[in-house]
Amino acid sequence: MKNSMITRRQALIGGANVITASAFMAGGGLQALASTSGTIGFIYVGPSDDFGWNQAHAVAAASIAEADGINLIEQERVPETEEVLRVMESMIQLDGAKVVFPTSFGYWPFIQELAPKYPDVLFVHAGGLWKDGDETNTIGYRGFMEEPHYLAGIAAGRLTETGKIGFIGAKPLYFVFNNCNGFTLGARSVRPDTTCQVVITGEWSDPTREADTVNAMVDQGVDVIVANVDSPKVAMETAERRGIMSVGYHTDQSSLAPNGFLTGAEWNWGKAGEFVDAWLTGGDYPNLLRGGFAVDMVRLSPYGAAVPEEVRAEIEAAKAGFLDGSLTLYEGPLMDNKGNQILAAGESAANEDVPFKLSVDWLVEGVSGDTGL
Repeated sequence: MKNSMITRRQALIGGANVITASAFMAGGGLQALASTSGTIGFIYVGPSDDFGWNQAHAVAAASIAEADGINLIEQERVPETEEVLRVMESMIQLDGAKVVFPTSFGYWPFIQELAPKYPDVLFVHAGGLWKDGDETNTIGYRGFMEEPHYLAGIAAGRLTETGKIGFIGAKPLYFVFNNCNGFTLGARSVRPDTTCQVVITGEWSDPTREADTVNAMVDQGVDVIVANVDSPKVAMETAERRGIMSVGYHTDQSSLAPNGFLTGAEWNWGKAGEFVDAWLTGGDYPNLLRGGFAVDMVRLSPYGAAVPEEVRAEIEAAKAGFLDGSLTLYEGPLMDNKGNQILAAGESAANEDVPFKLSVDWLVEGVSGDTGL
């Protein structure tokens, strides 16, 4: 019966790769979901074991599926085209999915197209794009990843020998700039003379360019890197081969660099277990949720062996500041790397100031490189 279900779905969607047709997992993970039952579907734009964006969502899917009565279906390598419409309808019509997680940024327009047709299905999207007027059975959520980048920057600032760290970004977008700023500000909070070399590759996935960029940075004295690309795997492995330190992104990447891994900035997409519970039990849920450590939307990867206990304690103290609001990422006096004043002395932008963060098109003082805008 399981095999015939896969065949029917493949016939409907045109042969897209199905990685799990019906994976029932019982356990004691999310207690709030223990009394509910329902099928949830996760859709990935790439492979779910990419050590990057997709794997971060697959980790969340497995976490949510630990609850009794939750049936998980997954589908990978679904392009940001009308094919995702067919995949979503397949999950709803064939598998009876009540909650669907189309996880790629470019799926959002297709979610809005399909949601009115299925008002009894909840569509959860990781872009944080929901706005007034969008369908009420849709949710947008996203973490403030600049916060764990700041913490990772503290590790980088303490452990760099050259005072040169590197940031590889995929696209010239506000959240990439925020992450670069967080990484740099964290490093400079403990070593003010730290400089951060930034390179924007222009592509979410370009392993050759990413490896070349790491090599070029190392040749110029950079000894800690972080890569904000779909999958930092190649960048991390290249850094390890070159004998420098690295910081992860998206999910735990410590296994890629056993010698040089410091820590990493991780999403907590498993937060959406609360949305699933609310939908299946008739409870309240937010249509839009953004936040950092204070709302449990982001995480810090486990520390690598290279991080001393005193540095770990320093990082944990800063994390506590994000949790209680005593640490603000953007505080004046703050200059950009072109000499323009962003915030005067005594001014600050609250960590929850979304309009400010959405408007960031600049890089902080200490960054060497351009936004690419």
